[in-house]
Amino acid sequence: MLCRCKGKWFMCGIVGYVGKKQVVPLILRGLERLEYRGYDSAGIAVAGNGQGLQIRRAPGKLRNLETVIQLQPLDGTYGIGHTRWATHGCPTEANAHPHRDCTGRIAVVHNGIIENYVALKRALRAQRHIFSTETDTEVIAHVVEECFAGARNNGAVKQLTGVFALAVMAVDEPDKIVAARDGPPVVIGLGEDEYFVASDVPAVLYHTRNLFFLDDGDLAVMTPSGVTITDFDGHAIINRPVQQVTWDPIMAEKGGFKHFMLKEIYEQPRAIRDTTLGRVALDTGKVFLDEMEISDAEFQELRKINIAACGTSWHAGLAGKFMIERLSRMPVDIDYASKFRYRDPLLGPDSLMLLIAQSGETADTIAAQREAKAKGSKTVGICNVVGSMVTREAHGTVNTHAGPEIGVASTKAFTAQLTALFLFALYVAEKRGQISKEQSLHYILELSRIPGKLELVLAREEECEGLAKEYSWAKDFLFLGRGIHYPIALEGALKLKEISYIHAEGYPAGEMKHGPNALIDENLPVVILATCDKTDPASVVRYEKTLSALTRSFFELRSCWSTLMALGSIARSRERYFCIISTTSSCDRTRLTVSRSIPSSLAISRFDCPLTCPAIIRLRTGSGV
Repeated sequence: MLCRCKGKWFMCGIVGYVGKKQVVPLILRGLERLEYRGYDSAGIAVAGNGQGLQIRRAPGKLRNLETVIQLQPLDGTYGIGHTRWATHGCPTEANAHPHRDCTGRIAVVHNGIIENYVALKRALRAQRHIFSTETDTEVIAHVVEECFAGARNNGAVKQLTGVFALAVMAVDEPDKIVAARDGPPVVIGLGEDEYFVASDVPAVLYHTRNLFFLDDGDLAVMTPSGVTITDFDGHAIINRPVQQVTWDPIMAEKGGFKHFMLKEIYEQPRAIRDTTLGRVALDTGKVFLDEMEISDAEFQELRKINIAACGTSWHAGLAGKFMIERLSRMPVDIDYASKFRYRDPLLGPDSLMLLIAQSGETADTIAAQREAKAKGSKTVGICNVVGSMVTREAHGTVNTHAGPEIGVASTKAFTAQLTALFLFALYVAEKRGQISKEQSLHYILELSRIPGKLELVLAREEECEGLAKEYSWAKDFLFLGRGIHYPIALEGALKLKEISYIHAEGYPAGEMKHGPNALIDENLPVVILATCDKTDPASVVRYEKTLSALTRSFFELRSCWSTLMALGSIARSRERYFCIISTTSSCDRTRLTVSRSIPSSLAISRFDCPLTCPAIIRLRTGSGV
């Protein structure tokens, strides 16, 4: 439903229902469960009560729409609802979805962008169609109107260029909703004599856990008797495999926390445990990845691995590169999925493509996957949603059992991705004979201890809040890390930007002397990642190198009264500006929780009034409040 980073689509929510329940409260509650993604207007359309097509819309929050409905009640047997993030036209009542055709008997809700809407609008105006909004979505309703006389459900979608998820209803086709996908996700929920369409899973979880995703080019027709699927040319498609979501609906609620992101930070230990559960043997160190359709022989014949991902998943992939290369002794290239297919990558049967995406529906990641398959590579997906597009098209999957991640800024999904990547690195190393049983057992035991260590770090929330208040004045931050710490520095900077609206940059610690240190002054706090595992020579070297670089530049930094904060496991300085804020750690991933907690706390502490300040309103949208 959102297309921000990670290649997602626009911040909009879709909910539709055909069945015997009261349609208006069901749709409104579904939209509530999608509003964490952000929106600026909302609306609902219902029919089936003998009063034709009824539409209510309102700018602003859902409570405004509920007020409108209280003043002008409506009811029906089927309907569609929408929360909109404005892309074409201001967030007004007129521009809010659903949109109607000229007759007022067809309603449309839409996620995405119709790229050829200007040409379509010009042609429709020539046919005397009248438009009343600034949106691209309204064009769809009029195109459907033109096609409706011939009962061509698929005639409209073939005229559209762009990316879209649609839900359409018409008074003249009672108890029927037509949904189509070409880009943004569309979920179809299956109940007992009732059916749901939504843009994300939480909207339907309270009613059914049986669902499936439409593929690009799918058109679904929902009626009380069932769901039929065709392609855009009208050819019947065998029903998509139904997935049973294991999430408890309560997992998608805040559970007493101030906001979703804070809840999900505290769920990181559970996410790691659940991602590891059933995949490792603590007595032998063996890794089991059951959903892998790649043979041992094919793993042994591999010559390199490519990784493609977006945003936070790219940072996880960069950390995964260090893990896979070190454990399996195989070269790894990593690309931004949005750029991958444009550089004509060198792939073949001796290479493996690893796709990382929380939703498994990221358009750029799917495009990279299809490019790799077209060049003969096997693909493996690391995803958090079973049955998503990436997992369906992959030759193997490693599902991260993080549960629903409601906050837009990724937390537990990122940690679960690192866990899955570590398991995958061990798995490949085993298949290629690059690791002994003793080494594998050592790593597995260390992995099993991480959740407990994260819980110790999470118990120090007050310290993070104190630091956040102390440095809430800062307008810029610099995060430094060496080796595998570098992608974590990037992730820490990204979190600070996403939820605090503070400019932050992640940088390799060893590169500071090549120019960036010229920007450091008393107004730039510097966060340094420097954990150390004394049992691991590589970790010791990384730590000593970071400490050495810090020592060389410390007096230079101190001379301009710069602020230094360190996330590490060993305190070697009592300087006021060198703050050790993590616990003893024998595995680098323990630092992730701390680097994420500080941005979360800063986001709250830098604003005086979190309920009224406009900046925090934007923040609340971004952090899943």
